[in-house]
Amino acid sequence: MTTYAIVDLETTGNASVKGDRIIEIGVVVMNAGKVVEEFSSLVYPERDIPPFIQSLTGIEEEDVLNAPLFSEIAEDVHRLFHNAFVVAHNIEFDLGFLNAEFIRCGLPKLHNPVIDTVELARVMLPTAASFKLGQLAQQFNIGHDKPHRALSDAQVTSDLLELLLNKMKLLPERTLTHLLKVEAKLKSNLRFFIEESIEYHRYTADSEENYQIWHGIPVRKIPPVELVQEEKMLDFDPWLERVYHDKEGLSQVFEKYEIRSGQEQMSRIVYESFNRSEHALVEAGAGTGKSAAYLIGAAYYAISRQEKVVITTHTTSLQKQLIEDEIPKVEQLFSRKLRAVLYKGKSHYISLIHFSYELDRSDQDNYDISLTKAMVLVWLTETLTGDGDEIQLPSSGDQFWHKVSSEQSNKAVQLDTGNSSYFHLAQEKAKHADIIITNHALFCMDLMSTEDRLPIYDRVVVDEAHHLEAVASRHFGLQFNYMELQRQLSQFNELFHIQGLDLPVSDPLLYTQASKCKQWIDEAKDELNTFSRYLFQEVKQHHRKHKTRSDIGRVQYLINQNPLPGFVKTAKEMVNRFLACIKRLIRGMDQMAEHLNPLIHMDDSSSVAIVLSRLDKQKAASQQMIDQLLPFFKMAEEQVKWIEIESEGTANVVYLYSEPLDIAALLKTELFAAKASVVLTSATLTTDGQFNYIRETLGLEQLGEVKETLIPSPYPFKEQVQLMVPDDFPSIKSSPEEFIFSVSEAIYSIAHVTKGRMLVLFTSYDMLRKTYFLLKEVIDPEEFMVFAQGVSSGSRDRLKKNFQAFDQSILLGTSSFWEGVDIPGDDLSCLMIVRLPFQPPDQPVQSVRDDLMKEQGVNSFMERSLPNAIIRFKQGFGRLIRSSQDRGIVFVCDQRLMEARYGKYFISSIPDVPVFYQSTSTLIKQIETWL
Repeated sequence: MTTYAIVDLETTGNASVKGDRIIEIGVVVMNAGKVVEEFSSLVYPERDIPPFIQSLTGIEEEDVLNAPLFSEIAEDVHRLFHNAFVVAHNIEFDLGFLNAEFIRCGLPKLHNPVIDTVELARVMLPTAASFKLGQLAQQFNIGHDKPHRALSDAQVTSDLLELLLNKMKLLPERTLTHLLKVEAKLKSNLRFFIEESIEYHRYTADSEENYQIWHGIPVRKIPPVELVQEEKMLDFDPWLERVYHDKEGLSQVFEKYEIRSGQEQMSRIVYESFNRSEHALVEAGAGTGKSAAYLIGAAYYAISRQEKVVITTHTTSLQKQLIEDEIPKVEQLFSRKLRAVLYKGKSHYISLIHFSYELDRSDQDNYDISLTKAMVLVWLTETLTGDGDEIQLPSSGDQFWHKVSSEQSNKAVQLDTGNSSYFHLAQEKAKHADIIITNHALFCMDLMSTEDRLPIYDRVVVDEAHHLEAVASRHFGLQFNYMELQRQLSQFNELFHIQGLDLPVSDPLLYTQASKCKQWIDEAKDELNTFSRYLFQEVKQHHRKHKTRSDIGRVQYLINQNPLPGFVKTAKEMVNRFLACIKRLIRGMDQMAEHLNPLIHMDDSSSVAIVLSRLDKQKAASQQMIDQLLPFFKMAEEQVKWIEIESEGTANVVYLYSEPLDIAALLKTELFAAKASVVLTSATLTTDGQFNYIRETLGLEQLGEVKETLIPSPYPFKEQVQLMVPDDFPSIKSSPEEFIFSVSEAIYSIAHVTKGRMLVLFTSYDMLRKTYFLLKEVIDPEEFMVFAQGVSSGSRDRLKKNFQAFDQSILLGTSSFWEGVDIPGDDLSCLMIVRLPFQPPDQPVQSVRDDLMKEQGVNSFMERSLPNAIIRFKQGFGRLIRSSQDRGIVFVCDQRLMEARYGKYFISSIPDVPVFYQSTSTLIKQIETWL
């Protein structure tokens, strides 16, 4: 019988090599599924316990004063691991500390086989939201009485281990056999357990009827696309009346349903706009029930007319909400199933033929690739979609995904097709769908591409429509960066190592050609390095005179206006040298394909077809580099072009951008003139109650009648929000440093009243950084946790989660935190807006558009800058109140809100709330009283 010694440690820090020591140990010894021994002890660490560790574990200095030294218990602890698998949740941490202590005590290091339950959970539970012990315990209802106490954590780890090993036994036998191909590179010694599970299959009559084999790999059986019987429906008006007012309508679907006239009005607008082939703009305030409203109108139209409707959103969180929450509820209003699909591009779906090819070549994989393959093998037994967004890949997993996604299949070599292709299945579902949910990025790619990215449609709801201009500008423009080009070239290189491709060919000319391609890639990389380094130095030099930064702190250089002497000419020459290598590479790939094409029918393993499809994909990517980079340094009036660098970063990491100067004209042609009906909706489309700005920026101005509707929020904002503006802040123009000091002081003072729970929004990354470092000087981490976008590590979502994880925390954010971040309830009590969100006038696209408007005699401030700032201000304001129960303060540090002539436009564009303009100290007292 196998013995397990499951261990957990609490320590003074995370690095034994830096002198951190154990303060508590817990060990559970198991055999034959039963606990045979438990050991637990506090340990005197011979050093201080940091306050953060005391707070996390509840173990304080006085608790360990009379505890034994590790040397006093070392022999007892060492004995527990005799002839056992050592198991821990993050084995490297616990085993590292244990062995350091054993060596210190003169005992031998442990060389036992190990199981890391973090790693095993990643493999066996590839779709889990988190692999932290506490969250896994919660997910599987494992009792966890004392988190961050050693014995309790060890007991939970033992229960988790049993659950994971039992799950392994239930995997298809062929999946287990494939796992043996990658097991050797994992941290855990799993071969014994995988082989034991295979034996279990051979001696039991377990059915595998829930799986089917695609390209030699077991996958979950996919039910066929369900065809529904079309039924005659009630006319829209009586049907809508029943939905909103009868007891079998929404009141039966939604708990605590309340009739909201704005919601019913919006459903009617969507249906009527589609029915009359008209465009519409609908601003629906928070709490309207906007997504259910447009789904009701869109679904009725789609089902009654048997015609597809597309719904596009900006954020993945809203797509998830629509698919998982809203659509199943709206479906109950119809007599048949509502066929709705979340539709993504080819790169999101796995190609089984490419994955199978990679699986057979696992000998040279690193740890991350082996872990990725193991996770994917288990995930394939669960997924119904093949959408890689369902799994959390390790850090290098994304690069591997590029090699095995359906993107690798193309028109030249059709491999990933038919009933064993997830992307094909997604297309089939979309073909029969009533509603297709997608995102603005794919939506805009479909508009600009000659190839159909979405199924053919004529009616669309654009939710979060205030983002459409920015997303369209990016997709009708160019985004190139050094790191991505280097990644592509490195991935290209793999294809020219012929020995590892398992091709049924020994033609020396093929090897010669592949060798030349490798040489041209090396030359291309050298040219790219030289070119990028040149751009970096020139932009950095130029930046000393012109301090322009992006919202995440990158230095920006606009190349349209006043290019540096000789800069454009030199840059063009360098681009041409780089692209000459790429052109030679394309010719080399063509010649390789000529050698391989005759062999495609002689190859039983499909390896020739796979290599040909990848060559074709890489040729297309190479051609795209040429098409996009070649014209970049040609000065085109219709494009705004600029370069960004990290001034303190690596001296060749550059980013190239271009955007169309007039996106409105492109949207007018490609979207509004091409589609029968587009309904644009958001909580923030108007400025001062008018849709003029959004009509103009999106190209709706000359399109005749466009229905406009403003539906106010039903929330009682007067009781929920107070807007406060201090009248004693120093002027930012004459005393910028004093202004930042006052902001920091106000954050610190208000945080004491609100107990943290503050989101502070900046328009300047530089100001955010200075404020953050000022706060770090005065704030004790035991008092408040301070997180800052671009300074603290992590993505926007990670920062938000960290902010919510600590009771007393402050989050500082720049532009992307102004919108799309939901922090509901008690997690957020105060929103501070440091400056009114005018885009800096020196931002590339903004500055060129401003100059053009001035030439045309148009006031760019009133026509563009002010409306844009008002919409962003409304978005920021909307971060605070996300439900009818939320309550909080909006504190605006910018006196222009009260003193500038245009300040009234900001105030009139948000809900009617009490406004106070007083000294900072008076306002803070008022916050304390009100909250």
